[in-house]
Amino acid sequence: MRIDLLQGTLDMLILKALTGGALHGYAVASWLQRTTDDALRVEEGSLYPALHRMTRRGWVKSDWGVSENNRRARFYTLTAAGRRQLEEEFSAWERLTEAVAKVLHARPAAQRA
Repeated sequence: MRIDLLQGTLDMLILKALTGGALHGYAVASWLQRTTDDALRVEEGSLYPALHRMTRRGWVKSDWGVSENNRRARFYTLTAAGRRQLEEEFSAWERLTEAVAKVLHARPAAQRA
């Protein structure tokens, strides 16, 4: 089943992935896929533009390193600004999901005769 992410959600998920330490792009995508039991698959065409956008905003920084496969890769690290952004986005996400849950569990509005 394909699940479409709401706009802005990908940034929050990437920031969360980086809370455990520096990761290269493929490792971020793999972590998201594994953590969601394959429900979310992030394509390179979405992942790398998001990482570049977050780098420009100062939420992550990147450095070249060597991957577990002995390949040169760019590793991304969460910055203090990125941690603050994650906290803000997570808080907003919780408010949104709580509000949507209230609507979905509410009794329907009365219809006019």
